[in-house]
Amino acid sequence: MEHIISKRSPLNNLVRGLGFSLIAIGIDPRKFGSIRYIPKYFADRAAFKRAGGAVTNTYPVLDDFAQQAGSARGHYFHQDLLVATFIYQANPARHIDIGSRIDGFVAHVATFREIEVLDIRPLTNVRHTNIKFMQADLMSENKDAEAISDSVSCLHALEHFGLGRYGDPIDPQGHIKAFMNLCKMLKQQGTLYISFPIGRENSVLFNANRSFHPREILQWAKGLMELVRFDFVDDSGNLNQNWPLLEKLPETIDGCGIYTLRKI
Repeated sequence: MEHIISKRSPLNNLVRGLGFSLIAIGIDPRKFGSIRYIPKYFADRAAFKRAGGAVTNTYPVLDDFAQQAGSARGHYFHQDLLVATFIYQANPARHIDIGSRIDGFVAHVATFREIEVLDIRPLTNVRHTNIKFMQADLMSENKDAEAISDSVSCLHALEHFGLGRYGDPIDPQGHIKAFMNLCKMLKQQGTLYISFPIGRENSVLFNANRSFHPREILQWAKGLMELVRFDFVDDSGNLNQNWPLLEKLPETIDGCGIYTLRKI
């Protein structure tokens, strides 16, 4: 049985939940610190006009000048590149993805091969010939989708199944049902690439996502799948490759576990 335990205090959970709620309605508390750059904005604007520039409209973007060129860290950056590399090296006959980021992982893979994508949400105007899309609910059993592929991926999606966030049916066991259906899609010796948030205990942040103990998936996979390798992104957003999960647990509260599993 899954244990739903939160390691954060009730006050921390309340503050975090309030932050998510504000972001959902277009107010990002993390941006409040940008107010200190308002004087620079007006100074730069005045300098631009003195230099002969014409300002058509006002659209302050207050902190980009203080940022780096981009971000080469975090869950999506590392998992998308790493798993796309795995698929490039393995060169499977068929690859199916469920719910991964279209403008990240799916786009990476589509640069060098065809990828079939399933998602409970619609996707219109798919004009890239290497992306084949079909709308489907992975929590529902489909006999026609058993043993159909030698390679399947599901990156940062399993934690959402059954929480209703994306229009999916409410189901506390939705992630388990989805995982079992992922396994069924694979042929014998087929490979599953899957990732999701990991922490010290299993938890549910309704309706955003779940987070799992790093070894929780081994219970689901027992007798069905074997662990080939484990990689994870730590709390600092850095990638840790080929971590010995069976011997040592990663120290992370808000990490991302990236699992490569083989069907047995």
